[in-house]
Amino acid sequence: MPKPEICIHWFRRDLRLNDNAALYHALKSGKPVLPLFIFDSHILNHLEDKSDARVTFIHDAIVALNNALKQQGSGLLVQYGTPEEVWASLLHNYTIAAVYTNHDYEPYAAARDQKVAGLLQQHGIAFHTYKDQVVFECNEVVKDDGKPYTVFTPYSKKWKARLNDFYLKPYPVARYHKNLYTGPTPGLPTIEALGFSRSNIVFPPVQPSEAIVRTYDRTRDFPAIEGTTHMSVHLRFGTVSIRQLAALAVSSNETYLNELIWRDFYQMIVFQFPQVVGHAFKREYDNIRWRNNEVEFERWCNGTTGYPIVDAGMRELNATGYMHNRVRMIVASFLTKHLLIDWRWGEAYFAQKLLDFDLAANNGGWQWAAGCGCDAAPYFRIFNPYLQTQKFDKDHHYINQWVPELNSFDYPAPVVQHEAARKRCLEVYGAALKKV
Repeated sequence: MPKPEICIHWFRRDLRLNDNAALYHALKSGKPVLPLFIFDSHILNHLEDKSDARVTFIHDAIVALNNALKQQGSGLLVQYGTPEEVWASLLHNYTIAAVYTNHDYEPYAAARDQKVAGLLQQHGIAFHTYKDQVVFECNEVVKDDGKPYTVFTPYSKKWKARLNDFYLKPYPVARYHKNLYTGPTPGLPTIEALGFSRSNIVFPPVQPSEAIVRTYDRTRDFPAIEGTTHMSVHLRFGTVSIRQLAALAVSSNETYLNELIWRDFYQMIVFQFPQVVGHAFKREYDNIRWRNNEVEFERWCNGTTGYPIVDAGMRELNATGYMHNRVRMIVASFLTKHLLIDWRWGEAYFAQKLLDFDLAANNGGWQWAAGCGCDAAPYFRIFNPYLQTQKFDKDHHYINQWVPELNSFDYPAPVVQHEAARKRCLEVYGAALKKV
């Protein structure tokens, strides 16, 4: 019996049915569209924590996706293995007319997609990819001479000048649901079958609070209050549309829109300057002689530095997989400048712990804090944790939540004195940059 000819939509960082660029184009092709998700063993095998909350989040998202597809008479095909192995199996089991998916800009993803595209090409199968996780792609907002921006402010001005309703218009996927594949699909694997256990971390709801967006510019810097949207994890895995959030920001709060533009900016930087994965954007900063004291790094990781705002942030991260953005800047500055520990150590720790970990944003944030990134804070800007506390957690509501032993003998003495650390940092950075 001949196998039916189908198209496949490959879900990756777009775990939703609504406003999905590649899914829209796949369904519009007219052929039955089989929805596919691959639990990539290349990625899962590198996760040390077998209760990693991100696996639970993804599993919950594909369960929800499968349920939504079932309501349309379809279902989600979920596979486990390397993408190369999975696609070789799919080529054997299905007659595939074309594959549709959305762009992923990270180095591993680009190499993966190149391999899959090559495999499909050998069988005469088209591999179509589309912009979906950003508003403007890596080469859409450039200088007048065609070169990429490396400073945020002019980039953001050009970004806003280019923006119009077309770029925020949602894709009408529901109009073509009738073209979803209706053949049988196997049941979804359990988390245990993937070698993981469920995390007990509570995930934020997928719908952003419009009230928080409206007041975002006034509330975003205070970690003790609900002043941010918690949409970063949903943007990371595509359970919410960037176009939906950008449209809300345009109508509600420019400060929130700027945060979404930073996200596009960092994706562009990683794409245009892939060397930032592993190296400073400003290469002269690779000359810094980091102290890299492992005992002090451990104290930073565990939230026992003796600096309450730093410790609160690290404990929040370890317990919840989340850290308030203002506090992320404080703890990153403290690690790189107070302790003179290589920013890549902190970047790797965040990559291991953050539920919303995104390579581009994480790399950009750490290089900004260390002073070595594009448009970074100057190296001599060293956050004073006490002043940051006075500004953003004056009454210690946030600190007391995470550091209950603060005023007891159990709380450790500071790992380093602020003024001495600041002086040392300026000397070490200055010596490194004089070599250029």
